[in-house]
Amino acid sequence: MTDEVPYPAETAAPQHAAAQHPDPRAAAPRSAVPYGTPDTPRVAVRGEASLEVEPETATLTVTAGARGKDRRAALHDLTRRNTAILELARGYGEAVEKLESGALSISPEPDRHGRGEKIRAYSGHVRITVVLNDFTALGELTSRLAGQELTRVDGPWWALRPGSPAHREARRQAVRDAVTRAREYAEALGAELTALVELSDPGADDGARPPAPGFAGARGFRAAAPGAADDAPSIDLEPQRQTVYAQVNARFTMSPPAL
Repeated sequence: MTDEVPYPAETAAPQHAAAQHPDPRAAAPRSAVPYGTPDTPRVAVRGEASLEVEPETATLTVTAGARGKDRRAALHDLTRRNTAILELARGYGEAVEKLESGALSISPEPDRHGRGEKIRAYSGHVRITVVLNDFTALGELTSRLAGQELTRVDGPWWALRPGSPAHREARRQAVRDAVTRAREYAEALGAELTALVELSDPGADDGARPPAPGFAGARGFRAAAPGAADDAPSIDLEPQRQTVYAQVNARFTMSPPAL
């Protein structure tokens, strides 16, 4: 009696291997034509816009200091000066759009000529941010703040609000500039625009963060005075105009050119 010989498993291996290693040419998707066709050419442009507008806010950074032989005395003087600055700024009502207290610190000053942990004095400072939207009060408030005892004033830093209409207008002008450029290119070839294919911020295609609408850097000054605030003359501060930039990428299709 003859035993049956089972069908060799290896004979199925070629088919299994073919399933594991498909032909990459057969699986490759058909690539799109990113630059159009002779019958429907594409034109890609970048629209730009630049505006000069008046600033909307002015920011002052006020730093009050104090120094005493012990921690309690330094903290007492610092608290008193901080309160005086806040009350002075609040007195300007709606002209002050934002009033914020920042970092406060009290630190010991070691005796340089002594040994061990001997403390010579304690010093401290507190930082306050004042944002104004009424520039007629800016010069007077700046002078009065700078006249406070052991107080330093930095600013003003001119700026636009994040939601300023100037940013929106700059973007609109950038779009119009893109359309104008694309139309000029098409007309130079004896063609005309037929459709908008894509409109995007710079860097949106590659995942990069698009540049925010820009504006010119603001300039400021520093002032510090130990004298009385009421004796300080008002400073005439002229607002610095802000330059707003906007860019946009656009792709259009156009009719066949007359070459």
